[in-house]
Amino acid sequence: MNRTFTMPVYREPDFTLPALASAPDARWQPAEADGVAPEGFHSTSMYPEYFKIQGRWTLAPESRMDSSVVLRPDGSLAVVENRNLRKGDLVALGRTEKGEQGIYLHTHGFAEPGAENRDRFVFRQGRSRETAYGRDYDRLMALLRYERDHGNIVWVMGPAFSFDADARAAMQAMIDHGYAHGLLAGNALATHDLEGAYFHTALGQDIYTQECRPGGHYNHLDVINEVRRCGSIPAFIEKHRIDNGIMYACVKNQVPFVLTGSIRDDGPLPEVVGDAYAGQAAMRGLIRKATTVICLATMLHTIAAGNMTPSYRVLPDGTVRPVFLYTVDADEFVVNKLLDRGSLSATTMVTNVQDFITIVARGLGIF
Repeated sequence: MNRTFTMPVYREPDFTLPALASAPDARWQPAEADGVAPEGFHSTSMYPEYFKIQGRWTLAPESRMDSSVVLRPDGSLAVVENRNLRKGDLVALGRTEKGEQGIYLHTHGFAEPGAENRDRFVFRQGRSRETAYGRDYDRLMALLRYERDHGNIVWVMGPAFSFDADARAAMQAMIDHGYAHGLLAGNALATHDLEGAYFHTALGQDIYTQECRPGGHYNHLDVINEVRRCGSIPAFIEKHRIDNGIMYACVKNQVPFVLTGSIRDDGPLPEVVGDAYAGQAAMRGLIRKATTVICLATMLHTIAAGNMTPSYRVLPDGTVRPVFLYTVDADEFVVNKLLDRGSLSATTMVTNVQDFITIVARGLGIF
């Protein structure tokens, strides 16, 4: 078993090839109004995309799905959500991606030479409960050891963690030992995690024995109410001397978190962002720093994070490295949904996330 991590080498396109060397410059047109892209605008993917400007191919330094590319006055490129365009922004035009319009989409930058031409007909190509994940766990643990010191790990989490005592403790250990640099979640994860710390229940059920507590269905509502009375999650943790759990670990270790709301939320907690676009912007603020994103048992948050996560990152020294995206869920539909939406660089694992996080934490020797 190989438990060491080797950073994949990025290979840029061969721009001396006739089709790319003779390609025209990309075309640009001013946005006609705030939030409105010009007709024929080019929409981005999560892959590296190059734009030919004054005869030179230039890589957009970051990307995300379904956005426009703006040429700034200083010659730099910015990937901008269409709603954030401003009148007069020079927006890239073009719907082809092989150089014909000065735009080149590079999907095999991190592949071994010749890998894109290999025979792809194999059995058990999909990912299911029957897939062997031992190698995936080994690779992930090697990656996490590397990223703890050299990268930025963002976790995207559903509330399933907060319903199990071991899962909460394992995730707390991950945060305490530096394996988390950001957390994206909803109101439910934070609420039930704090309920677990305050009452040792989740939705009124003991997180270890699974016994239902009398009147326990009020517990999460009482927690929300008390956090709102305190004014914030950190204030609640301090006042009630909370000493365990995921949110406690984030606050103690100053790991930033973004909680985004939904129509069905109770309360919600004070930190929950209720405006959908403000929440998306806050999520992207953490994703922009991420080099590894791990999505666990939350379909909507996973799709949202996947859509804004590029497959690459340009480092300050100009080096291009991959962004690793994992999605883990007990439902095969959920992990395949991410692939169906175009996040083809994701590694998917079909398993119970409570088991997943304890296996990872124990494999890292911290739990």
